Amino acid sequence: MLYYLFDYLDKQWNIPGAGVFQYISFRVFLAIITSLGIAAIWGKAVIYRLQRLQIGEEIRDLGLEGQMQKKGTPTMGGFIILLSLIIPTLLFAKITNVYIVLLLTSAIWLGAVGFADDYIKVFKKNKDGLSGRFKIVGQIGLGIIVGLTMYFNEHIKVRLFSKVSVLADGTTLQSYTDHKSLMTTVPFLKNNQFDYNMLLPDFIPDHYVWVVYVLVVIFIITAVSNGANITDGLDGLAAGTSVIIGLTLAILAYVSGNKVFSQYLNVMFIPNSGELAIFCAAFVGACIGFLWYNAYPAQVFMGDTGSLMLGGVIATLAIVIRKEMLIPVLCGIFLVENLSVIIQVAYFKYTKQKYGEGRRVFLMSPLHHHFQKKNYHEAKIVIRFLIVGIILAVISLVTLKLR
Repeated sequence: MLYYLFDYLDKQWNIPGAGVFQYISFRVFLAIITSLGIAAIWGKAVIYRLQRLQIGEEIRDLGLEGQMQKKGTPTMGGFIILLSLIIPTLLFAKITNVYIVLLLTSAIWLGAVGFADDYIKVFKKNKDGLSGRFKIVGQIGLGIIVGLTMYFNEHIKVRLFSKVSVLADGTTLQSYTDHKSLMTTVPFLKNNQFDYNMLLPDFIPDHYVWVVYVLVVIFIITAVSNGANITDGLDGLAAGTSVIIGLTLAILAYVSGNKVFSQYLNVMFIPNSGELAIFCAAFVGACIGFLWYNAYPAQVFMGDTGSLMLGGVIATLAIVIRKEMLIPVLCGIFLVENLSVIIQVAYFKYTKQKYGEGRRVFLMSPLHHHFQKKNYHEAKIVIRFLIVGIILAVISLVTLKLR
């Protein structure tokens, strides 16, 4: 909103300094500072309010050290992240930008699904929360919205540049065309563009590719949001991991929306996607501000209101900047946490059917509980997971120069 105000003041009244809002880097700075301030200052009031309403976490006794001491810690703190993300985005981003609208929709959509789960757990005293199938329906619904928007919206295009030609007078000329395309980026490869049309058999017309694409988007959003939800089991783990991923996506979004940097680094140029750097800055600031209260020992938990939203936003961000194939590396922590649960359950069912007695691969799943069972301190587990997350983020960014 402030972008449009200062744009008007600059163009109509030529007020000195108003034009600075045209610079994405300036608005990125304002967004992260504002989100940090909202989360840090307003967060304390939210925690106090949650305590007054006795909205505390119900803890299942899993036999983990220090676990029962967390009983009664305020939950549903994901509202702190959500508002700290939405307000700066509305203030400093171009809110008519299709990518910003899509990301805000993703945050609010899965935030609402997570809130429903937390509400049932806290107020209905049902430890199971929202039924798993309803969560899946919510994730599928968002996947359909994102997938159809990416395919059918006329403002979502990729820009293809021609080779630079030198005219007789020495000037350089480069033309370009904007295409509706489902091209994406394959990491670690030189010729790194992949089109989803390649997944269709020859006998199926290309205009049916949207069906395949929507199914892929549904899978990605469901997997990443569930991964973030599962990772949210130790103080500061999900929020800290999201900060690292958010920073990486902010860099990728800025590069993808900048003509000079995208061509230099051979990154797909996506017109108007630079605005996503502002959203990413607000996302990072919100997570850091929340981490101030969520770090060990946590004063508040984000609940599903926060964790499902974080995963959904991260997945949508990766999809819209055409970096979804980087998710297994960038979101490696989420992936491993997800896989540990799948492996544990599958192996337990297999051995129970074959031997009549269920056996386990891990002492407990998800993976962070396995290390707790091995008597690692919670804070040490979180720090080591975050170090791995930083390494994975660096690897993800290094792919920009490997091509």
